[in-house]
Amino acid sequence: MCGIVGAVAQRNIVPILIEGLRRLEYRGYDSCGVAVHADGQLRRVRSVGRVAELDARTRGLQAFTGIAHTRWATHGAPTPDNAHPHFSGRHGAPRIALVHNGIIENHDVLRAGLIAKGYRFESETDTEVIAHLIDSLYDGDLFEAVQKAVRQLRGAYAIAVFAREEPHRVVGARAGSPLVVGLGDGECFLASDALALAGTTERIVYLEEGDVADLQLGRMWIVDAQGRPVQREVRTVQAGLGSVELGPYRHFMQKEIFEQPRAIADTLEPVAGIDSLLFGEVAPSVLPRVTRVLLLACGTSYYAGCVGRYWIEAIARVPATVEIASEYRYRASVPDPDTLVVVVSQSGETADTLAALKYAKAQGMHLTLAVCNVATSAMVRETQMQFITRAGPEIGVASTKAFTTQLVALYLLAQSLAKVKGLLPSEAEQVAMRSLRHLPAAVQSVLALEPAIIAWSEIFARKEHALFLGRGLHYPIALEGALKLKEISYIHAEAYPAGELKHGPLALVTEAMPVVTVAPNDALLEKLKSNMQEVRARGGQLYVFADADTRIESSAGVHVIRLPEHYGDLSPILHVVPLQLLAYHTAVARGTDVDKPRNLAKSVTVE
Repeated sequence: MCGIVGAVAQRNIVPILIEGLRRLEYRGYDSCGVAVHADGQLRRVRSVGRVAELDARTRGLQAFTGIAHTRWATHGAPTPDNAHPHFSGRHGAPRIALVHNGIIENHDVLRAGLIAKGYRFESETDTEVIAHLIDSLYDGDLFEAVQKAVRQLRGAYAIAVFAREEPHRVVGARAGSPLVVGLGDGECFLASDALALAGTTERIVYLEEGDVADLQLGRMWIVDAQGRPVQREVRTVQAGLGSVELGPYRHFMQKEIFEQPRAIADTLEPVAGIDSLLFGEVAPSVLPRVTRVLLLACGTSYYAGCVGRYWIEAIARVPATVEIASEYRYRASVPDPDTLVVVVSQSGETADTLAALKYAKAQGMHLTLAVCNVATSAMVRETQMQFITRAGPEIGVASTKAFTTQLVALYLLAQSLAKVKGLLPSEAEQVAMRSLRHLPAAVQSVLALEPAIIAWSEIFARKEHALFLGRGLHYPIALEGALKLKEISYIHAEAYPAGELKHGPLALVTEAMPVVTVAPNDALLEKLKSNMQEVRARGGQLYVFADADTRIESSAGVHVIRLPEHYGDLSPILHVVPLQLLAYHTAVARGTDVDKPRNLAKSVTVE
């Protein structure tokens, strides 16, 4: 991983490749490169810097055929030799150029066989194995060679490849990693995300699992995993050029934090009332059958699932469990055909969550629902029901507006399950809808707290450790706050249920350790106040985000920022916003790369 762009055209495609990489920078990467067919030869430029540096180094380069890549290191450190594209050719000048997202699990076996055939490896990557494998099978027809090669690959891949002998042809293939084809006027494009092609074409074909695509001038041909010719739907996709412009903001993360009122309003726009049809045409017949809910997700989406579990059990009275997808898929579990399997993902391409979904379905659990921000993603296509959030493109690696819109979707799911089970009286439904309608304005009022949070961030920027506390419905929000802080500021942060302090974490508390506390005015407030006193008794410094009516006052060692209002069941959506702002401004004060934190990627399409 992380980003692929390819093109075959009758115009100079180098600017298209570079712009495509620039649009994919948000995914995170540590090296980048471009390869083109120019003057009858393969030419390549690679960099361990940013795309801007690659752009400067490719000025003046012109070609009609080429591929480009941003790499997030898996096999091998981020070095020029490990950067993509990779070349292959045993005799003389290279004749195959290739880029790859994913992981090839049998690369060691393939590597040994290729070395025996005389191939020399210049990198530590599994990707170079694919390039040499295709070269070993190449006999003048690249499309045929790629089809033969992918049959030998085990693992996940999306590849784009071209050959010296075929100057107007690029071949792409995918299994487990996303890849799209873009169609222009007599020209064709490949990308790992339609956003990379924004401004170039809106006519997009989403390749299915096992597809191999042959792109030539004015022609595109696809075969499936069995080698049979297939037609895939051509969709018009408007990737939202305005959404990837910073405007008046310093970073995309800041922009996306402030876009949350609009993202929530857009997500709620089709919601006229609590109705199971919100989750698809089959939902009214499926949801009444549900006896349990299993939520599967990774990272921030997992924390959304944790909040969803509280709502589903409290509102719908349906037992719910939340599993980290990468753990669930590898453990023996007890299947239940009446369990609703809910997968939560911003991109809908998260490899571990997709694999967990397939595992659940293989065990006979076919009641499936995707909560996702990308309507055309693999996850949406592979589930029985869907709820598409309307957060719009999220460029910052650290998720913000995708998270809050996921929470809206899961709250609607809890209310819909309650309604189909006869547990949602008309008055309660009206109260829920009023709260949802007012939610964008409530979030907007929390955003007004930014100046006070900036003052706190200047203190946090000098720290190396922090604790986050929450109870009940807000414990997952504390977890999310800690994740945000460590993701982008590189401060070590951990979150605990406040009641667990005395069972170990209290040993860490000193005056140098800031303790962030999420303090809504709910049934656990008095218990939480007792936990806060435990911190103060050990000299700890409390930084409290409190509802206005909690009667928690600022004093020595207790710093309080008051949220404008208590918001009942939807309070987690309000309380996460100041935690996002705290992480953001702390990272800015420390001078980190906020939108592209080190070692991280946006759309994790490898295991």
